[in-house]
Amino acid sequence: MDEDSRYEAVRSRDGRFDGAFFFAVETTGIYCRPSCPAVTPKRRNVRFFPTAAAAQGSGFRACRRCRPDAVPGSAEWDVRADVVGRAMRLIADGVVDREGVSGLASRLGYSARQVQRQLTGELGAGPVALARAQRAHTARTLLQTTDLPVTEIVFASGFASVRQFNDTIREVYAATPTEVRAAAPRGRGARRATPSAGIPLRLAHRGPYQAAAVFDQLAREAVPGVEDVSGRPGSRTYRRTLRLPYGTALVAVEERARGPKAGGGTHPGGWLDARLHLTDPRDLTTAVHRLRRLFDLDADPYAVDERLAADPRLAPLVAVRPGLRSPGTVDPAEAAIRALVGSKDTLERLVRRYGKALDAPCGNLTHLFPEPAALADAEPGGPLGALAAALADGTVRLDPGADRDDAQEALLALPGMDPAVVATIRVRALGDPDVAPPGADVPDAWRPWRSYAVQHLRVAEELGEAEGTDEGVG
Repeated sequence: MDEDSRYEAVRSRDGRFDGAFFFAVETTGIYCRPSCPAVTPKRRNVRFFPTAAAAQGSGFRACRRCRPDAVPGSAEWDVRADVVGRAMRLIADGVVDREGVSGLASRLGYSARQVQRQLTGELGAGPVALARAQRAHTARTLLQTTDLPVTEIVFASGFASVRQFNDTIREVYAATPTEVRAAAPRGRGARRATPSAGIPLRLAHRGPYQAAAVFDQLAREAVPGVEDVSGRPGSRTYRRTLRLPYGTALVAVEERARGPKAGGGTHPGGWLDARLHLTDPRDLTTAVHRLRRLFDLDADPYAVDERLAADPRLAPLVAVRPGLRSPGTVDPAEAAIRALVGSKDTLERLVRRYGKALDAPCGNLTHLFPEPAALADAEPGGPLGALAAALADGTVRLDPGADRDDAQEALLALPGMDPAVVATIRVRALGDPDVAPPGADVPDAWRPWRSYAVQHLRVAEELGEAEGTDEGVG
């Protein structure tokens, strides 16, 4: 988009571009999302930025009305396979907070200076500024949706000190933490967050969201001991255990997608309600990012549906399920092992035998999924042992910053690894939106969204809605 088309999106308050870019008003010192309901500013007073961090770095504060820092992440970072896209996925996973810029650069295979230059040149902000903007958003969310003590919020949102936290909140929101908390929108209030109740959060998404299809898939694939789906269709709850950098977590996500009331919202989209129980609050940002990847919440359903609906074969399926998502994973190594093993009975056996038992089981949730190193030691022979060992020693990298082509090549080099399994790993573990199963009739016209096209065909087959679908898709 050029600046004129961006301004037209702002004039029409087009929520499809929320997160794709931000605009700031020089006369007010405020930056907003494109769908902000405020009076449209004059063109000569508007500046555009590719990220919230870039707007903050230029001295603009976040609009209190449209809360631009709360929009879903740009769908571009899930699609792109270049260094900038990989860096953004790693920053969202909290790598800069945990390992610094040097750690980020090492994972990408570049020098810290090269990473700084590429991010600043394209996004208007370097890795430190991008991570800082993410911390500020997490802090505002916790201030306005919980009554956690400020000292706990400081570290849960990734700040190293109370002073750094206070300075950042004042700079980004032009208010003290106390004032930010007092400005929580009416009707929501501060929902109490305690060790027993967990931290309540809203996981935002853009456009329509087919929650039923996602929860159907999660229920079908749930590994006993690690995952559980309860309730009736339409009001189910997905729960699971998580292994995180600093500790563990129990998470719960509600199926019912929510959004602005009819006539009360200016931007399409909504959210899923979630609740997190963390053993270490420093894992909050990482846990949220991994849930977003699992539920594919940063996707751009408008771009996907527009391309796929142009095909006569897919158009009826897109019309029935606009906004169908391609689920990812909370743990790439786990996703790879599950894709290879396949059988839920075998996976349950592995969990019971090699997974770490929770200190305090919660209902059906009793274990963490086994770590690759534990499986490599316990199952040294065969494809499973080879994959687990490669994941444990780094021969195969599947983290958010991994190069997808390199990962595929390394996987195919393992003994007994089937190309169809590798394709599944590429979709689920690496979040690649453009994967076609080997041998399936998936035309290039569906690029760059072939993973979503396959998802449409699978769901239609499962429900018996489509005739003549490809046998190779399943």
